[in-house]
Amino acid sequence: MTSRNVGQHLSLLAKRSITKSSHYQPSPSPSPSIILPPYYNNKSQHHYQNRRSKSSGSIPFLTNNTTENEIYERASHNAASFDSYYHLTKQDTLFSTWRQRQKSSTLSNPVKPYPRKPVQLLHPPDASHPPSFFPPYAHSGHIGPPSLPHDHVLIHDSDSISRMRKAAQLARQLLDKICSPHVAKAGMTTEAIDEILRSAALECGAYPSPLNYHSFPKSVCSSINEVVCHGIPDQRPLELGDVVSFDVSCYLDGVHGDNCATVIIGDVQEEDGDDCDDADDCGAEEEKSASSSPSSKTLETHPSTPQKDWPSKDNNQLLHHLKTHFSSDEEEEKFVTARRLVQSALEARDEGVAACKPGGCLSEVGGAIHAVSDAYGYDTVRHYRGHGISSDFHCAPFVKHFRNTDTMELLPGMIFTIEPMITEGSAECHEWSDNWTVVTQDGGRAAQFEHTVLITETGVEILTLPP
Repeated sequence: MTSRNVGQHLSLLAKRSITKSSHYQPSPSPSPSIILPPYYNNKSQHHYQNRRSKSSGSIPFLTNNTTENEIYERASHNAASFDSYYHLTKQDTLFSTWRQRQKSSTLSNPVKPYPRKPVQLLHPPDASHPPSFFPPYAHSGHIGPPSLPHDHVLIHDSDSISRMRKAAQLARQLLDKICSPHVAKAGMTTEAIDEILRSAALECGAYPSPLNYHSFPKSVCSSINEVVCHGIPDQRPLELGDVVSFDVSCYLDGVHGDNCATVIIGDVQEEDGDDCDDADDCGAEEEKSASSSPSSKTLETHPSTPQKDWPSKDNNQLLHHLKTHFSSDEEEEKFVTARRLVQSALEARDEGVAACKPGGCLSEVGGAIHAVSDAYGYDTVRHYRGHGISSDFHCAPFVKHFRNTDTMELLPGMIFTIEPMITEGSAECHEWSDNWTVVTQDGGRAAQFEHTVLITETGVEILTLPP
């Protein structure tokens, strides 16, 4: 789940202290034990404006960062390969035509709020759910004071890292469950998917982190087409070709796990997406270990769910499972352009993760992501960001997914999310009156992928990779 604009004032601090975690109980949160020298100095809030034109072949913006230029060239090659394979052209008139057609289609049929069931909060602590099961906001909706001052970044110790791994792994298994084509399918409502997620999390001994966080009314964020993030599940049936991002987080053993993925509804061959009588039976099945502890349960994903990670250029066998028969040229274009957007968001996240290393700079993550969005001719959202994560759902450092001049050294033990939101039009967006749902201003669709990562002594560990 992305951090809201609360992260903006935090990112403007002149300096941060790095705090090592002590061994701590899930509640209350840890107290600082060691203060290290400040590593944060934001020289400027603004980002570079000379971006590449999204619909022309103009010379791209080149930085002085050789690595970023290499990322741009690599992503440009991937975008060109995609366009060649699907016969998309980068000639000015035609290239902008399919973009305009897709935005016009979205604007003519925008996502609208649908009715939804009343908020169903979990009961107060009882024998099945002791007080430690719940995050502090579970019943009040109020976040309360952070476990650390705003000018501190937590360095996780071995105990904290172990618990973070378990929470992140469960979050990934829950994400795989609801992204299965047997669950995320045409005709299914996002509210029904929310209920599947909620039940699965509880059966695994975890609390669904979004529920009642700042009074968010559901257990998962479901963002459809032009919705950038924080979409609230409701009774709108999913439609063929919808681009849907599911942001799944869970609270387990006093810490949060967080990840997100985007799927295209119905983009599977017919034999892979056959309907089932019961979505719960079609999705992930629970597998109990020898332990009787509820937190020891795991989920077994459906055989059609990718076991390495989501489809990418390095996972070509998954492309054979994509939809090949379309009812019209318009439907084919809708699916193909959605695939291009989803591929760019996945690649942006992976390049952002690859930029992480001990001794590296946090701003390199944003530069890598921005280079990918430029290469595909898309834009990257600036108002919502990745974040540190621990017993607090959102905390420092806040990760910008665009070029910036923030300077913070990455140190072993830091854990944070990288979750770029890529838009096929402008990244300018606004929030609905529900104070949550964020949509693009121009109707362009958005896609998002997210990992939770740990900086190690030798590189970076992705905590939300599938087991």
